[in-house]
Amino acid sequence: MRKPLVAALFALVITGAGVAPAVAAPAPAAASTSTSVSAVKADTKAAAPTLQAVSLAGTVALSNCSGSVIRFPNSADSDPALVLSNGHCLETGFPEPGEVIVDQASSRTFGLLNSAGTRVATLRASKVAYSTMTDTDVTIYQLTSTYTTIKNSYGISALTVQDTHPTVGTAITVASGYWKRLYNCSIDGFAYRLKEGDWTWKDSIRYTSACNTIGGTSGSPVIDQATGKVVAVNNTGNEDGETCTVNNPCEVDASGKVTIHPGINYAEETYQIPACFTTGNKLSLSASGCTLPKP
Repeated sequence: MRKPLVAALFALVITGAGVAPAVAAPAPAAASTSTSVSAVKADTKAAAPTLQAVSLAGTVALSNCSGSVIRFPNSADSDPALVLSNGHCLETGFPEPGEVIVDQASSRTFGLLNSAGTRVATLRASKVAYSTMTDTDVTIYQLTSTYTTIKNSYGISALTVQDTHPTVGTAITVASGYWKRLYNCSIDGFAYRLKEGDWTWKDSIRYTSACNTIGGTSGSPVIDQATGKVVAVNNTGNEDGETCTVNNPCEVDASGKVTIHPGINYAEETYQIPACFTTGNKLSLSASGCTLPKP
C-alpha cells in the first residue's frame, strides 16, 4: 500500500496485528520542506485538447499519507467539509477485513495546499465519519470547518466527487498532497477483485504505467482531467512481482483466474460514496442507493 514505512510500523504497533500493509518511502521530512510541484510526464495516448490542467489546490498532506478536501454533488457550502483518504491511512491503525468504523472521534490535522503546492492552512477533524478496508480502501473525515469558511479564509474550493462510474481511457491525475506531486496517466481498466494480503477490494481502477506512484501517495485523489472531479482514491501497486501479498496486489476475475501486473498501480472508485451522505453531509448507510459496507 502506498504508505510510508515508518507510519505503517507505527500502525502495526498500535493494532497489535501481524504483518501490516506498508511500503518504504523517503523520510517524511523531505516532503515537508518541498514547496514545488513536480509533474510526472503524461501518458501521451491520453492527451487531448479538451483536457484541463489539474493542480494541487484542495489536496491535503496527512502525517503519513495524502488526501483531499471533498464535497458531493448535493453538499451545501454551509456543510462541514470532508477529507478523503485511504482506510489504511487511519491514525488508529488498519481496519481489519470486515471491519467498518463510523463516527469515531478524531482531532487529526491536515495541511491544506494551494495550486502551487504551498501549505496555506491547517485543518482539523472533528471525527472519522467512515473508514473501512473492506470492498474499498477509504477513510472520510468530517472537519471542524465548513466549505464556506475554507473558501473565504484560504481561497480553496473542495474537489467534487463524481457520482457516476469512471470509464476506460479517461485521462487522470493522481494528486499527492504528501509529496506535492502530480502523476498523469489514464485508466487502463478495472479489476473485478483486487486482493492484497488479507484484504479484497471490488472493481478497482488499474492505471497505465505512467502513474508510477510511491509511498506517501496513499489517499491521493484521482482526478478526471476533463471534469476536474474525483473518480477514485489512490491506494496500492504491485512492487515486487509477487502474487496477492502485501504491496503486491493481484487481480482476480469473476471465474477466479489470478493475474498480476508488476509495477502497475491501482485506485479504489469513489462514485458510490455520494449516495451514502445526506443533507448536512451526514453519513446514512441506510440511504437509498448506498452500497458501502456497513458495520
